[in-house]
Amino acid sequence: MSNLIFLLTYFRIIAGPIIFFFIVFFHSYGIALFILLLASASDYWDGYLARRYSLTSVLGAVLDPIADKILITFVLIALVLELNSIFLAFLGSITLAREFWVGALRDFNARHENDDATKVTFLAKIKTTIQLITFCLFLFGLYLSNALLIFVAHFFLLAALLITIQTGLTYTRATFKK
Repeated sequence: MSNLIFLLTYFRIIAGPIIFFFIVFFHSYGIALFILLLASASDYWDGYLARRYSLTSVLGAVLDPIADKILITFVLIALVLELNSIFLAFLGSITLAREFWVGALRDFNARHENDDATKVTFLAKIKTTIQLITFCLFLFGLYLSNALLIFVAHFFLLAALLITIQTGLTYTRATFKK
């Protein structure tokens, strides 16, 4: 069972570049959407199975958020390139900057035995879920050539960004709280 759990996590890591290629080089939005839906489901199932069967591990706790970040980074950059959107690029840049910052905080906290300060919160899980829903909306809009869906996806991205900033601030305060 633990191999399946790690396989689900690794799937998200390799799904990112695959989705990128399907979007940017092949314009196969339906296939990219399908892979993204599978990767999104794997994010839920690896955590659920690890908790259900008491197979949580330090490696899993480290790899899970990294797998999410890799997936989100590849999909985000592919969408920026495909949609040629300055708005998407700017919001995406802020999102990625937060991810780098939180990664640095996690490293800092690990070195100072303060891991709880950057332990994944429920709001951070909501953030990831909204990001994945947003990217699915973008891809579905591209697949259907539906400008309204793409327009709506921009609002979801803005909501995800606000949560992204909030969780980054929460982790920062928890890290430097004395």
